[in-house]
Amino acid sequence: MLAFHEDFNGKLITVQLSGKLAKEDYEQFVPRVDSAIKQNGKVRVLVQMHDFHGWELGALWEDMKFDVKHFADIERLALVGESKWEAGMAAFCKPFTTASIRYFDQSKADEAGSWVREGLAA
Repeated sequence: MLAFHEDFNGKLITVQLSGKLAKEDYEQFVPRVDSAIKQNGKVRVLVQMHDFHGWELGALWEDMKFDVKHFADIERLALVGESKWEAGMAAFCKPFTTASIRYFDQSKADEAGSWVREGLAA
C-alpha cells in the first residue's frame, strides 16, 4: 500500500509504504510527483515505511524508471523505517539521485521530518 500527502504547496511529498508495492501504486504516485515537480522544480520526499515488504517485480521496474526520470528533481530524501534492510535502502538509492539522503529509525521519525522540512517556506 502507498499513501501520498503534499505539504508546503507541493514542495514536500510524504509517502507512507506498507506491505508490498505493486505497479498500480506507481500509477497513482508518479503523476502526482510529476505534477509537484512541474509546479515547484525540486521537491523533498519523506518516506515512512511500516511493515514494508518491498516491491513486486512490475513495481520495481516502475521504481527504476522513476529514479532515472527524476535523477535531479529530488533535493532531500528522508527514509524512516523499522529494519536493517530498509536502512540499506539509503545507500542503495545514492547512485540513482542527486538528493541528500538520510535514513532514520522509526524512533527518530520526528527528527526525519525536521530534517526534510529544514529551510522550506510555506
